[in-house]
Amino acid sequence: MPFDPYLAKKLEPIRDLSREALASDPVAQQRMIDYVRDPAEWTIPQVIVENLRIEGRHGPIPIRTYRPPGTPATALLWAHGGGFSFGDLEMPEAHVVSAELAARAGAFVASVDYRLAQNGVRYPVPLDDVDAAWRWLTTDAMPHHPAAIGGASAGAALALAAALRERDRGRPAARLLLLAYPFAHYPNPALDDAAAAEMSALPPFMRFPAEAVEGMVRNYVGRISDLPPYALPGAARLDALPATHILLSEYDDLRASGELLERQLRAAGVPVSTYLAKGMPHGHLNRTPSLGEVDASLGYFAAALRALGGTTGTSPE
Repeated sequence: MPFDPYLAKKLEPIRDLSREALASDPVAQQRMIDYVRDPAEWTIPQVIVENLRIEGRHGPIPIRTYRPPGTPATALLWAHGGGFSFGDLEMPEAHVVSAELAARAGAFVASVDYRLAQNGVRYPVPLDDVDAAWRWLTTDAMPHHPAAIGGASAGAALALAAALRERDRGRPAARLLLLAYPFAHYPNPALDDAAAAEMSALPPFMRFPAEAVEGMVRNYVGRISDLPPYALPGAARLDALPATHILLSEYDDLRASGELLERQLRAAGVPVSTYLAKGMPHGHLNRTPSLGEVDASLGYFAAALRALGGTTGTSPE
């Protein structure tokens, strides 16, 4: 499918932007602000939002919780993306996603502000924070509710790794995994010829070339060989995991990682479904539901959460 028409008409002013310009040039930054403006402003749904801190192995961890009206049917721990080194609780991929899923699925959602791979912080510190947040959610906050864990991009890798840790410890694992455009493998698998041809429509700074992926891994782990399986968990043993729902962006170099992960999970006997957000670039959950495919993507995850909680709605296969 062609790149989303609404986004396509806004590509030309940003086509020549570089990551360096976006970091320092006000004109480039304004162009990007114009590009990320959605068709309509987002209004937070009716949920109760609370900021708190929990204790972790490396110190306090900020958590933002979203509680729907009434009694939650289930719980979700959510981890935003950002290449392991960027992102926070304010970004739409954290705040909008968490509020929407809480409202749509009647779920108690906890968004974790894990430590980023900056200033010498490396694996396993971000994973340790997600791990601590998962234990808090399932032990202290919502111990009697079926619980899911999920995340986007690097956050999806952290969510999957946390579920693997719990499995390997012999503890009760998540009942559901929600993984948005996961970055789960190094080296990143190559796209097929058709997908690679589609990607040529995007500006270079929206791509994930091999050197950029290598840089993310070096920054997160400190090396690019002998990687721990929990760091990029596509290399781990993947059996005995809960039902997994994978959201893919059509225009995404990392889409191949999500597609390979789906095949690996099926081969390991894990129930898995996927939804391809047509015309969308990587990170499309950083936009709002005023874009149809963002709305559909949130609906895909919300349906899986509702089914887990025993309410109406099923996840598409």
